[in-house]
Amino acid sequence: MQDVEKYCPYGIRLSENPNRNKIKFFNNENPVWLEIGFGSGEHLFFQAHNNPTVNFIGCEPYINGVATLLGKLQSQNLKNVIIYPGDVRDLMDVMDEQTLDQVFLLYPDPWPKRRHHKRRFVSKAFLDPLIPLIKTGGELYIATDIGDYVRQTLLSIRAYDNLLWTAEGPKSWRVPWQNWVKTRYERKAIAAGRRSYYLTFRKF
Repeated sequence: MQDVEKYCPYGIRLSENPNRNKIKFFNNENPVWLEIGFGSGEHLFFQAHNNPTVNFIGCEPYINGVATLLGKLQSQNLKNVIIYPGDVRDLMDVMDEQTLDQVFLLYPDPWPKRRHHKRRFVSKAFLDPLIPLIKTGGELYIATDIGDYVRQTLLSIRAYDNLLWTAEGPKSWRVPWQNWVKTRYERKAIAAGRRSYYLTFRKF
């Protein structure tokens, strides 16, 4: 992990912040979008390439995914992305509230066994520190191919009075968002015959 941080010009070095002081991630006032667990980085790279005036933070603990995305960013000389090669929870207490304009959680680990459901990201333990970081008017996007994950997401979100599910009908969660690119996990879901769900929540 240290090697990735050492040679990654986009990296976040939390080891240099032992007192957990707040971090200013970017030196401009552009919108900030966060992707949690970006996998191989297909979606993050696509968005960064097509939105050069947006700042991106991508978190991914698996070294192969970090290396793949880093190669893509360097090939296009994209400088609007910061990578944290670790768990997004490590960043939550060093980020100012009302920082994030958009948050993406795409095909997260479903933790299918019931006794492991508490490890899903759509739980109180993860949402409590995340939601204050989203700006008023900001949005949380969640995509999954697991129906039970949808159920748990909707039940969990109901606990927050400042989050609104924006769905207006079935097409709202069955049709991908505009400016969407299929991820590796989505292609696997399609190949396996599973339906994907696209949920959007707005903070107010």
